[in-house]
Amino acid sequence: MRIFVAGATGAVGRHLVPMLVGKGHEVVGSTRNPAKADILRRMGAEPIVADGLDATGLRAAVMSARPEVVIHEMTDLATATDLRHFDRAFARTNELRTRGTDILLAAAREAGARRFVAQSFCGWTFSRSGGADKTETDELDPHPPEELRRTLEAIQYLERTVKASAAPEGIVLRYGFFYGAETGTLSPAMLDQLWRRRVPLIGDGGGVWSFINTEDAASATVAAIERGLPGSVYNIVDDDPAPVREWLPALAELLGAGPPFHVPAWLGRLLAGEHMVAMMTQVRGASNAKARRELGWQPAHPSWRQGFAELAKMSGAHRSAA
Repeated sequence: MRIFVAGATGAVGRHLVPMLVGKGHEVVGSTRNPAKADILRRMGAEPIVADGLDATGLRAAVMSARPEVVIHEMTDLATATDLRHFDRAFARTNELRTRGTDILLAAAREAGARRFVAQSFCGWTFSRSGGADKTETDELDPHPPEELRRTLEAIQYLERTVKASAAPEGIVLRYGFFYGAETGTLSPAMLDQLWRRRVPLIGDGGGVWSFINTEDAASATVAAIERGLPGSVYNIVDDDPAPVREWLPALAELLGAGPPFHVPAWLGRLLAGEHMVAMMTQVRGASNAKARRELGWQPAHPSWRQGFAELAKMSGAHRSAA
Protein backbone atom coordinates (compact mmCIF):
# COMPACT_ATOMS: atom_id res chain seq x y z
CA MET A 1 0.00 0.00 0.00
CA ARG A 2 0.95 3.63 -0.37
CA ILE A 3 0.91 5.23 3.06
CA PHE A 4 1.31 8.91 3.94
CA VAL A 5 2.69 9.54 7.43
CA ALA A 6 2.22 13.14 8.57
CA GLY A 7 4.71 13.93 11.32
CA ALA A 8 7.00 11.11 10.21
CA THR A 9 10.07 12.13 12.22
CA GLY A 10 8.31 12.44 15.58
CA ALA A 11 8.41 10.08 18.55
CA VAL A 12 6.19 7.46 16.90
CA GLY A 13 7.00 8.20 13.26
CA ARG A 14 10.69 7.43 13.60
CA HIS A 15 9.75 3.82 14.51
CA LEU A 16 6.61 3.59 12.39
CA VAL A 17 8.19 4.48 9.04
CA PRO A 18 10.81 1.67 9.12
CA MET A 19 8.18 -0.82 10.27
CA LEU A 20 5.94 0.05 7.34
CA VAL A 21 8.81 -0.04 4.88
CA GLY A 22 9.87 -3.41 6.30
CA LYS A 23 6.40 -4.77 5.59
CA GLY A 24 6.70 -3.78 1.94
CA HIS A 25 4.62 -0.59 1.97
CA GLU A 26 5.50 2.50 -0.06
CA VAL A 27 5.81 5.27 2.51
CA VAL A 28 5.70 9.01 1.98
CA GLY A 29 6.67 10.87 5.14
CA SER A 30 6.17 14.53 5.88
CA THR A 31 8.26 16.77 8.12
CA ARG A 32 8.21 20.53 8.48
CA ASN A 33 11.98 20.57 9.02
CA PRO A 34 13.92 20.36 5.71
CA ALA A 35 16.98 19.13 7.62
CA LYS A 36 15.10 15.92 8.50
CA ALA A 37 14.38 14.91 4.91
CA ASP A 38 17.57 12.85 4.79
CA ILE A 39 16.48 10.97 7.91
CA LEU A 40 13.34 9.86 6.09
CA ARG A 41 15.31 8.82 3.02
CA ARG A 42 17.59 6.68 5.17
CA MET A 43 14.50 5.02 6.66
CA GLY A 44 13.33 4.12 3.17
CA ALA A 45 10.56 6.72 2.82
CA GLU A 46 9.97 9.40 0.25
CA PRO A 47 10.30 12.70 2.14
CA ILE A 48 8.04 15.70 1.71
CA VAL A 49 8.55 18.98 3.56
CA ALA A 50 5.17 20.35 4.64
CA ASP A 51 3.78 22.24 7.61
CA GLY A 52 0.69 20.63 9.11
CA LEU A 53 -1.02 24.01 9.45
CA ASP A 54 -0.33 25.10 5.87
CA ALA A 55 -3.50 24.01 4.10
CA THR A 56 -2.18 24.61 0.59
CA GLY A 57 1.16 22.91 1.13
CA LEU A 58 -0.20 19.90 3.01
CA ARG A 59 -2.99 19.36 0.48
CA ALA A 60 -0.42 19.41 -2.34
CA ALA A 61 1.76 16.92 -0.46
CA VAL A 62 -1.07 14.45 0.10
CA MET A 63 -2.46 14.84 -3.41
CA SER A 64 0.95 14.14 -4.93
CA ALA A 65 1.36 11.04 -2.76
CA ARG A 66 -2.07 9.59 -3.65
CA PRO A 67 -2.03 7.35 -0.56
CA GLU A 68 -4.41 4.57 0.36
CA VAL A 69 -3.81 5.27 4.06
CA VAL A 70 -3.04 8.55 5.84
CA ILE A 71 -1.60 8.54 9.37
CA HIS A 72 -1.80 11.66 11.54
CA GLU A 73 1.17 11.77 13.93
CA MET A 74 1.56 15.56 13.92
CA THR A 75 2.42 17.12 17.29
CA ASP A 76 4.86 19.69 18.61
CA LEU A 77 5.87 18.11 21.89
CA ALA A 78 9.62 18.70 21.88
CA THR A 79 9.22 22.24 23.15
CA ALA A 80 6.34 21.49 25.55
CA THR A 81 8.44 21.67 28.70
CA ASP A 82 6.70 24.37 30.76
CA LEU A 83 4.03 22.14 32.30
CA ARG A 84 3.03 24.77 34.85
CA HIS A 85 1.51 26.66 31.90
CA PHE A 86 0.23 23.49 30.28
CA ASP A 87 -2.22 24.76 27.70
CA ARG A 88 0.24 27.40 26.53
CA ALA A 89 2.97 24.76 26.15
CA PHE A 90 0.63 22.58 24.08
CA ALA A 91 -0.90 25.39 22.01
CA ARG A 92 0.63 24.35 18.67
CA THR A 93 -0.07 20.67 19.27
CA ASN A 94 -3.67 21.56 20.02
CA GLU A 95 -3.89 23.52 16.78
CA LEU A 96 -2.53 20.47 14.96
CA ARG A 97 -5.23 18.38 16.67
CA THR A 98 -7.96 20.73 15.49
CA ARG A 99 -7.18 22.75 12.37
CA GLY A 100 -4.39 20.38 11.37
CA THR A 101 -6.76 17.41 11.57
CA ASP A 102 -9.31 19.21 9.40
CA ILE A 103 -6.65 20.07 6.80
CA LEU A 104 -5.16 16.58 6.67
CA LEU A 105 -8.50 14.76 6.68
CA ALA A 106 -9.84 16.93 3.85
CA ALA A 107 -6.70 16.27 1.82
CA ALA A 108 -6.94 12.53 2.47
CA ARG A 109 -10.56 12.54 1.33
CA GLU A 110 -9.76 14.47 -1.83
CA ALA A 111 -6.84 12.17 -2.61
CA GLY A 112 -9.09 9.10 -2.34
CA ALA A 113 -7.51 7.54 0.76
CA ARG A 114 -9.59 4.75 2.25
CA ARG A 115 -8.28 4.84 5.85
CA PHE A 116 -7.24 7.63 8.23
CA VAL A 117 -5.50 6.79 11.51
CA ALA A 118 -4.93 9.58 14.04
CA GLN A 119 -2.90 9.95 17.21
CA SER A 120 -4.82 10.85 20.37
CA PHE A 121 -3.94 10.53 24.05
CA CYS A 122 -5.25 8.89 27.23
CA GLY A 123 -2.62 9.73 29.84
CA TRP A 124 -4.76 11.99 32.04
CA THR A 125 -7.93 12.51 30.01
CA PHE A 126 -10.39 10.15 31.71
CA SER A 127 -12.84 11.05 34.47
CA ARG A 128 -11.02 11.11 37.80
CA SER A 129 -13.69 9.01 39.52
CA GLY A 130 -14.36 5.30 39.38
CA GLY A 131 -11.95 2.48 38.62
CA ALA A 132 -8.24 2.85 37.96
CA ASP A 133 -8.16 1.21 34.50
CA LYS A 134 -10.51 2.95 32.07
CA THR A 135 -11.82 1.51 28.82
CA GLU A 136 -12.72 3.25 25.58
CA THR A 137 -16.36 3.48 26.69
CA ASP A 138 -15.57 5.41 29.89
CA GLU A 139 -16.20 9.15 29.84
CA LEU A 140 -13.45 11.71 29.59
CA ASP A 141 -12.99 14.19 32.41
CA PRO A 142 -16.14 16.35 32.51
CA HIS A 143 -14.47 18.95 34.75
CA PRO A 144 -10.73 19.06 34.01
CA PRO A 145 -8.51 21.54 35.84
CA GLU A 146 -8.55 24.90 34.10
CA GLU A 147 -4.99 24.57 32.81
CA LEU A 148 -5.86 21.32 30.99
CA ARG A 149 -9.18 22.42 29.54
CA ARG A 150 -8.11 23.66 26.10
CA THR A 151 -5.89 20.63 25.57
CA LEU A 152 -8.70 18.21 26.45
CA GLU A 153 -11.08 20.11 24.15
CA ALA A 154 -8.59 19.73 21.28
CA ILE A 155 -8.26 15.99 21.95
CA GLN A 156 -12.04 15.61 21.97
CA TYR A 157 -12.33 17.57 18.73
CA LEU A 158 -9.83 15.29 17.00
CA GLU A 159 -11.60 12.17 18.24
CA ARG A 160 -15.08 13.33 17.21
CA THR A 161 -13.91 14.42 13.79
CA VAL A 162 -11.95 11.28 12.96
CA LYS A 163 -14.53 8.83 14.32
CA ALA A 164 -17.25 10.51 12.26
CA SER A 165 -15.31 10.12 9.00
CA ALA A 166 -16.58 7.36 6.73
CA ALA A 167 -14.56 8.26 3.63
CA PRO A 168 -11.81 7.78 4.52
CA GLU A 169 -12.76 5.53 7.42
CA GLY A 170 -11.39 6.99 10.63
CA ILE A 171 -9.60 5.24 13.50
CA VAL A 172 -8.33 6.91 16.70
CA LEU A 173 -5.38 5.61 18.72
CA ARG A 174 -5.17 6.91 22.27
CA TYR A 175 -1.53 6.53 23.23
CA GLY A 176 -0.54 6.58 26.90
CA PHE A 177 2.38 8.51 28.33
CA PHE A 178 5.28 8.04 25.90
CA TYR A 179 8.70 6.83 26.84
CA GLY A 180 11.59 5.90 24.58
CA ALA A 181 15.23 6.72 24.03
CA GLU A 182 15.46 10.47 24.76
CA THR A 183 11.67 10.73 24.42
CA GLY A 184 8.73 11.52 26.65
CA THR A 185 9.19 10.42 30.26
CA LEU A 186 12.82 9.61 29.43
CA SER A 187 13.56 12.82 27.55
CA PRO A 188 16.85 14.55 28.43
CA ALA A 189 14.97 17.39 30.15
CA MET A 190 12.98 14.97 32.34
CA LEU A 191 16.04 12.87 33.19
CA ASP A 192 17.97 15.98 34.17
CA GLN A 193 15.16 17.05 36.48
CA LEU A 194 15.09 13.59 38.08
CA TRP A 195 18.85 13.54 38.59
CA ARG A 196 18.57 16.96 40.26
CA ARG A 197 15.61 15.73 42.39
CA ARG A 198 13.36 18.45 40.99
CA VAL A 199 10.36 16.17 40.32
CA PRO A 200 8.63 15.85 43.67
CA LEU A 201 6.06 13.29 44.72
CA ILE A 202 2.94 15.36 45.37
CA GLY A 203 0.33 14.33 47.93
CA ASP A 204 -0.35 10.61 48.16
CA GLY A 205 0.98 9.95 44.65
CA GLY A 206 -2.20 8.02 43.90
CA GLY A 207 -2.65 9.21 40.33
CA VAL A 208 -2.52 6.18 38.00
CA TRP A 209 -0.46 6.53 34.81
CA SER A 210 -0.49 4.27 31.76
CA PHE A 211 2.71 4.23 29.74
CA ILE A 212 3.59 3.09 26.24
CA ASN A 213 7.00 2.55 24.71
CA THR A 214 7.23 4.48 21.44
CA GLU A 215 8.17 1.33 19.50
CA ASP A 216 5.04 -0.38 20.85
CA ALA A 217 2.97 2.66 19.86
CA ALA A 218 4.30 2.27 16.33
CA SER A 219 3.54 -1.47 16.19
CA ALA A 220 -0.01 -0.78 17.37
CA THR A 221 -0.39 1.78 14.59
CA VAL A 222 0.63 -0.82 12.02
CA ALA A 223 -1.94 -3.20 13.52
CA ALA A 224 -4.62 -0.51 13.29
CA ILE A 225 -3.90 0.01 9.60
CA GLU A 226 -4.34 -3.69 8.97
CA ARG A 227 -7.10 -4.71 11.40
CA GLY A 228 -8.68 -1.66 13.03
CA LEU A 229 -12.46 -1.30 12.79
CA PRO A 230 -13.77 1.89 11.17
CA GLY A 231 -14.98 4.52 13.63
CA SER A 232 -13.17 2.85 16.52
CA VAL A 233 -11.04 4.22 19.34
CA TYR A 234 -8.26 2.13 20.89
CA ASN A 235 -6.28 2.68 24.08
CA ILE A 236 -2.64 1.97 23.23
CA VAL A 237 -0.94 1.41 26.58
CA ASP A 238 1.09 -1.26 28.32
CA ASP A 239 -0.33 -3.90 30.68
CA ASP A 240 0.76 -2.24 33.91
CA PRO A 241 -0.99 0.99 34.94
CA ALA A 242 0.82 2.31 38.00
CA PRO A 243 0.36 5.02 40.62
CA VAL A 244 2.90 7.82 40.70
CA ARG A 245 4.07 6.68 44.13
CA GLU A 246 5.32 3.47 42.48
CA TRP A 247 6.76 4.52 39.13
CA LEU A 248 8.40 7.82 40.10
CA PRO A 249 10.62 6.48 42.91
CA ALA A 250 11.37 3.38 40.83
CA LEU A 251 12.53 5.48 37.89
CA ALA A 252 14.67 7.68 40.13
CA GLU A 253 16.31 4.57 41.59
CA LEU A 254 16.96 3.10 38.14
CA LEU A 255 18.70 6.32 37.15
CA GLY A 256 20.84 6.36 40.28
CA ALA A 257 19.17 9.55 41.44
CA GLY A 258 18.07 10.29 44.97
CA PRO A 259 14.48 9.53 45.91
CA PRO A 260 11.99 12.25 44.99
CA PHE A 261 11.14 14.74 47.69
CA HIS A 262 7.62 14.57 49.08
CA VAL A 263 5.47 17.69 48.81
CA PRO A 264 1.98 17.97 50.36
CA ALA A 265 -0.84 18.64 47.93
CA TRP A 266 -1.45 22.20 49.20
CA LEU A 267 2.16 23.14 48.50
CA GLY A 268 2.06 21.34 45.15
CA ARG A 269 -0.83 23.60 44.13
CA LEU A 270 1.26 26.67 44.90
CA LEU A 271 4.40 25.38 43.20
CA ALA A 272 3.01 23.53 40.16
CA GLY A 273 -0.70 24.25 39.87
CA GLU A 274 -3.93 22.35 40.41
CA HIS A 275 -3.49 20.39 37.16
CA MET A 276 -0.17 18.91 38.25
CA VAL A 277 -1.66 17.94 41.62
CA ALA A 278 -4.46 16.18 39.73
CA MET A 279 -1.94 14.30 37.58
CA MET A 280 -0.02 13.20 40.65
CA THR A 281 -2.99 12.25 42.82
CA GLN A 282 -6.23 11.74 40.85
CA VAL A 283 -5.85 10.70 37.20
CA ARG A 284 -6.79 7.22 36.01
CA GLY A 285 -4.99 4.74 33.80
CA ALA A 286 -6.27 2.82 30.78
CA SER A 287 -6.97 -0.75 29.74
CA ASN A 288 -5.53 -2.13 26.47
CA ALA A 289 -7.94 -5.09 26.33
CA LYS A 290 -9.79 -3.82 23.25
CA ALA A 291 -6.60 -3.25 21.27
CA ARG A 292 -5.36 -6.70 22.19
CA ARG A 293 -8.67 -8.27 21.19
CA GLU A 294 -9.50 -6.42 17.98
CA LEU A 295 -6.05 -5.52 16.65
CA GLY A 296 -4.28 -8.72 17.65
CA TRP A 297 -1.65 -6.46 19.21
CA GLN A 298 0.38 -6.83 22.34
CA PRO A 299 3.19 -4.60 23.62
CA ALA A 300 6.72 -5.93 23.40
CA HIS A 301 7.30 -3.99 26.63
CA PRO A 302 4.35 -5.21 28.74
CA SER A 303 5.40 -3.13 31.74
CA TRP A 304 7.05 0.24 32.19
CA ARG A 305 9.24 -1.51 34.78
CA GLN A 306 11.02 -3.51 32.09
CA GLY A 307 11.01 -0.68 29.58
CA PHE A 308 12.32 1.94 32.00
CA ALA A 309 15.07 -0.41 33.17
CA GLU A 310 16.32 -1.02 29.61
CA LEU A 311 16.37 2.65 28.67
CA ALA A 312 17.62 3.91 32.03
CA LYS A 313 20.63 1.65 31.61
CA MET A 314 21.32 3.24 28.22
CA SER A 315 20.84 6.74 29.65
CA GLY A 316 23.22 5.97 32.49
CA ALA A 317 25.84 4.80 30.01
CA HIS A 318 25.43 7.97 27.96
CA ARG A 319 25.64 10.15 31.08
CA SER A 320 28.83 8.36 32.18
CA ALA A 321 30.37 8.77 28.72
CA ALA A 322 29.55 12.48 28.78
